[in-house]
Amino acid sequence: MPGSAQDSAHDANRPAPGPTRRTTLRGAGAAASAAFLLPLVSATSAARADQPADQPPTEEPGAGGDTLRRAFDAAASEYGVPLSVLLGVSYLQSRWDGHRGAPSVTGGYGPMHLTDAYTALSAAPHHSQGAEDARGDAARPLRVPQTPVPEPRQLPARLRTLSRAAELTGLPAEALRGDGAANVRGGAALLAAEQKRLGLPRSEDPADWYAAVAAYPGGEDTTAAAVFADEVYDVIRGGASRTTGDGERVSLAAVPGVAPDRRQLRALGLPSRQRDPRVEAPKNVSCEWVPAPYEQFGDNDYGNHDLGDRPASQSIDYIIIHDTEGSWDTTIKLVQDPTYVSWQYTLRSSDGHIAQHVPLKDVAWHAGNWYVNAKSIGLEHEGFLTAPDAWYTEAMYRSSARLVRYLAKRFGIPLDRQHILGHDNVPGTTTATIKGMHTDPGPYWDWAHYFTLLGAPFHRTAGRSGGLVTIRPDYDANEPVYTDCEKAGGLCSPHGSAAVRLHTAPSADAPLVKDIGLRPDGSDSTTGVNDTGARATTGQQFAVAGREGDWTAIWYLGQRAWFQNPKGRPTAVDAKGLVVTPRAGATEVPVYGRAYPEKEAYPEGVPVQAVSPLPYKLLAGQSYPLGLRTQGEYLWATTFDPAGHKVVRGKDTYHQIQFGHRVAFVRAADVTVRRSGK
Repeated sequence: MPGSAQDSAHDANRPAPGPTRRTTLRGAGAAASAAFLLPLVSATSAARADQPADQPPTEEPGAGGDTLRRAFDAAASEYGVPLSVLLGVSYLQSRWDGHRGAPSVTGGYGPMHLTDAYTALSAAPHHSQGAEDARGDAARPLRVPQTPVPEPRQLPARLRTLSRAAELTGLPAEALRGDGAANVRGGAALLAAEQKRLGLPRSEDPADWYAAVAAYPGGEDTTAAAVFADEVYDVIRGGASRTTGDGERVSLAAVPGVAPDRRQLRALGLPSRQRDPRVEAPKNVSCEWVPAPYEQFGDNDYGNHDLGDRPASQSIDYIIIHDTEGSWDTTIKLVQDPTYVSWQYTLRSSDGHIAQHVPLKDVAWHAGNWYVNAKSIGLEHEGFLTAPDAWYTEAMYRSSARLVRYLAKRFGIPLDRQHILGHDNVPGTTTATIKGMHTDPGPYWDWAHYFTLLGAPFHRTAGRSGGLVTIRPDYDANEPVYTDCEKAGGLCSPHGSAAVRLHTAPSADAPLVKDIGLRPDGSDSTTGVNDTGARATTGQQFAVAGREGDWTAIWYLGQRAWFQNPKGRPTAVDAKGLVVTPRAGATEVPVYGRAYPEKEAYPEGVPVQAVSPLPYKLLAGQSYPLGLRTQGEYLWATTFDPAGHKVVRGKDTYHQIQFGHRVAFVRAADVTVRRSGK
């Protein structure tokens, strides 16, 4: 997504950073069977804020009629594909949503995710914007590799399935992109053609279609193919039901006894790979090892990460969710460039396949904030935001959720929005870097669904006197106006969103709240898709600052911010917890983008890092939710030899707070911690 992550030189003795770069990746590699699958919660329609996201499926028809269901019935009958197989594959690709003909983040169209990726290719890699410094620490200059955009004919077959569907059905590409019924027919034709190619019968038994299902997303080895197929059959066994964005209720009745013959995989002729022992991932995902290089260039210049000894040297407190703004193949190439930057994992959209690049003990350069980099793990999700209606596949959501659950358990990371951050929630390190911070994965990432898959859905935890609210709009029904998707000032197509917009007064006509970090001149925030200045996102908690009719006010960036929260269709649920307020007698408290130690903590030979406040203030009478407590800490890592690295810890303690759309830090000595609602 647009928006870069530059960190100005916070040490006068260090050279200013040069241009930076950034990428995506992906891979394959762990055997998994249905027996290994964790019990992820089945997807349901996006609930209102007052409804559990994991409510049991219901069978009531939706207001949108049964056009799509009839299309599934007709296509299954025409091509001899079991209805449960067709519905199961579609669910893993799109959750049965046509997204009004808009492409997914990897150029997939319609309920069956027929791919036509050349229309979605981006010319600029995610970390190659301006003078961005994804490392977030001005230790050395960075270089921008020149990566050409591939021609359509150079794209792999898995990114060109729509043209194949057009050949099989005789339908024009335009219909396959924009018409749901045509798209379903195209998907059924692909499955039937694969079943025929494999020499397998057009059986009515869904168990006989395992290999064709495994081949559907175009996985490159047996493990990736098997993991996708196992997910599909897991859905078939458990059933699913949801209301699509068009208001139609689609259901898949559970077939609990289906037991596919996994030996069919051999018919695909795909290579079988043993998982590399360096891979750190759960057994029930497909993951390969594609290492990011640690290489020295001379004059103490090196890339593209730092060796470490986490968690012994430093705790891992965060998992950062990114999108790549590049294709899987382009991203994989970039992360293997030693002059580029790095992250721990890349996830492929079509089937959820994962590639790991950096050992978890080491520090990758991905977040644009060195403090966060040193204490986080970065996950890049294949995706583009060149298209206004970018959407992410269910296969990738589920694979990502399994990985995050594994990482959270391993490192004791709480499953909440103070620890599982979007790249767009990472703060700038200094005032100068705020404008350049990234904005991915953006307003179209479905945080409510993601946390339901994580097993930590957002629920009401208090009454109106709880003092906090958790943002939770109905993703599908929540369609705030966004601009600047395809051209400056242009309207984005309507699309479900996890974000609510914040105003200066309880009125939709009131100006949006200001972000003086993004706009020092005091101008208003905008509806731009990359403008985070007046945005609160699903799962984030804020302290209640007032209520008036259908509107709720929260404390946000040092001001009162209002959002629509009608009782009949709420966009937030009441909550309770700990909040921080200025200590007694203080009129204002400085806010920071990193939790660095006091100058007395630095040993000889390690330059003191400035504890630079951001341009915001936490004012008397305001309160902000407490996320975590942390000791002031700085990783000095400017040499290729890790023997020269030093973790500096001070006596100062910091509290992380949800201050705006991004998190921030305040010194514990400056604030008081109390229960919300008191």
